[in-house]
Amino acid sequence: MSEKIFLEEAYKEALKAYKKGEVPIGAVVVKDGKIIGRGHNKRIEKKNALYHAEIVAIEEACKSVGNWRLDDCVIYVTVEPCVMCAGAIMQSRIRKVVFGAKDEKGGAVVSQYTLFSNKKLPFKIDFSYVECEKCSQILKDFFKERRLKPSSENQEE
Repeated sequence: MSEKIFLEEAYKEALKAYKKGEVPIGAVVVKDGKIIGRGHNKRIEKKNALYHAEIVAIEEACKSVGNWRLDDCVIYVTVEPCVMCAGAIMQSRIRKVVFGAKDEKGGAVVSQYTLFSNKKLPFKIDFSYVECEKCSQILKDFFKERRLKPSSENQEE
């Protein structure tokens, strides 16, 4: 299957987050052409800062394979991973990350930081930026709507 098909699946996860009022980011973990983990942001739902889409998808993938090592897996994410998620990707031994939108403010792959290009780290993670307009647009729409809401409605986010 192509990268765009799996990015579309990640986008479907982002839509779930959007409908819940969460920052709309989605992720899927793929092994041997099959999705073994899905996730979207659940920080508000779980009242926990750790529940980013990548973390949720990695957790489900680990349960699916019965191991913390995801050596032969690829993670597809609608947005460039942050530092925390890049660390989790490295620690879980995922071999490649594909993302559909850059995060100019907090991206840890090509934007603010280049963790996967750091030769001093013991992990080799391949990555690919596959520009996906709707992955960028859903974030723009979400934050535009959020700015229009009274501040009291945005306090949980």
